[in-house]
Amino acid sequence: VTPVAAFDEAWALEFLPGTPWLALTQRPGTLVLFDPATSTRLRVDGVPRVVDAGQGGLGDLVAGPTFATDQTVYLSWVEAGQGGTGAAVGRARLVVEQDAARLDGLEVLWRQAPKTSGAGHFAHRLAFSPDGQYLFVSSGDRQKMQPAQDLDVTLGKIVRLTPSGEPAPGNPFADRGGVTAQVWSYGHRNPLGLAF
Repeated sequence: VTPVAAFDEAWALEFLPGTPWLALTQRPGTLVLFDPATSTRLRVDGVPRVVDAGQGGLGDLVAGPTFATDQTVYLSWVEAGQGGTGAAVGRARLVVEQDAARLDGLEVLWRQAPKTSGAGHFAHRLAFSPDGQYLFVSSGDRQKMQPAQDLDVTLGKIVRLTPSGEPAPGNPFADRGGVTAQVWSYGHRNPLGLAF
C-alpha cells in the first residue's frame, strides 16, 4: 500500500464525472478537490459555515444528475438555528479556474426538522436515484429515539425529494402535506450510507 494523501477528518468523497477531480469533504468544514494522478489539491471557497461538533460538520457531497452540463453539486452540512442544530442540504455550481475553485449560487433545499440539542446522529447522506429524478437524504434520529416513529418530523427518516428540494410525487405520505410529505421511510437511527 502506497499512501497518496492525508486529509483532516475526511467524511465523504465523490469522483466528479468528466473531470480529474475527486471532491472530498472534511468534517470540520473544508471541501477539497484532489487529483489522484498529480496529487494536486484545491480548496473550494464558498462552503457554508458549519457547526463543527461531535458528528456535526460538513457532510456528504454528490454530483448532480446534470453535472456534466451545469457542474451542479449537492452537499450536506450541520447548521445552528432555533432549538439547536440540524442538518441542511443545498446545491451550488462548482467552478474550477486554473488554481482556484469555488461554489457559486449556493441555495438551501432542505433542512432537518426540528433542530434540537446534541451533536450526534445527523446522518445527512445523499444519493440520487439511478434515473436522476429523485434525491434521497438520510436523516438521523439525533439520539432522541422516539422522533424516528413520529411522522410530523424528519428525524429518523429517509426523505425523497425532487432535485429542487420539493417532496417527491408519490411519496407514501404525500397527501398529509408539510414535512410528512417528504418521508420515504421511517424508524431509522443514524443511516450513514445510501447507495443504489
